[in-house]
Amino acid sequence: MGLTVREIAALLRERDPDDEWLDALAADGRAGVRQIAARFQRRREREQRERRRLEGLFAWERARRREGFARIAGVDEAGVGPLAGPVVAAAVILSGEEPLAGLNDSKTLSPEDRERLYAALVVRGARIGIGLADVGEIDRLNILQATRLAWRRAVMQLLPRPDYVLIDGRYRVDLPLAQMPIVDGDAQCASIAAASIVAKVTRDRVMRDLDRRFPEFGFAGHKGYATPAHLAAIRRFGFSPVHRRSYLPMRVFQEDLFHARA
Repeated sequence: MGLTVREIAALLRERDPDDEWLDALAADGRAGVRQIAARFQRRREREQRERRRLEGLFAWERARRREGFARIAGVDEAGVGPLAGPVVAAAVILSGEEPLAGLNDSKTLSPEDRERLYAALVVRGARIGIGLADVGEIDRLNILQATRLAWRRAVMQLLPRPDYVLIDGRYRVDLPLAQMPIVDGDAQCASIAAASIVAKVTRDRVMRDLDRRFPEFGFAGHKGYATPAHLAAIRRFGFSPVHRRSYLPMRVFQEDLFHARA
């Protein structure tokens, strides 16, 4: 072939080889060249799988468009499980079906990737609605109904309104709109995945703001979840105004604190 192993590696970093050249590299007598070819082939296969995954995320939206719906919103929420802070919902209408690299259920992504993808959604012209249900509403209504309220508020933020809504989970949003709940929709549907990212990024920002108001609880780190550090802070400082007192762990801690102070 006339090229050194280092030169071949440099060429593969610069351009994508055709199948004939890749086959020749795979059959080269030098082990180093064969290893480079094998690594490149594995990377190509990963990239192809990822492209297929990203294209498949739009299957739900494409099916609804074939039925005549044009403005299709995905809806998801963040913050159902924590002991403190609001539940935050997002509704997102994507601007098209161009794959967005890395788009996925927010739970599978790093904080940095979520921030990057949120910014990319904004740059691409996605329409975004955000709705919150605060701690008082969670305690008064229960978390399911508060979540549905946050969904409704998020969808109502979209103008013009969507004509179809895809929702992560098993429940419907309380609006007279055509809609479909999808279990694990944040991993299957592009607009719901986008909504999961927007909701998570937004809620994390809210919890960082609450951390500045109540620094003794460490909300910026655990985001209100029941980590050992959070539970220790509750035992030490009691409850803040943003703790969910209706949650069973909250009631248990209330009893512990009552007996400890009696």
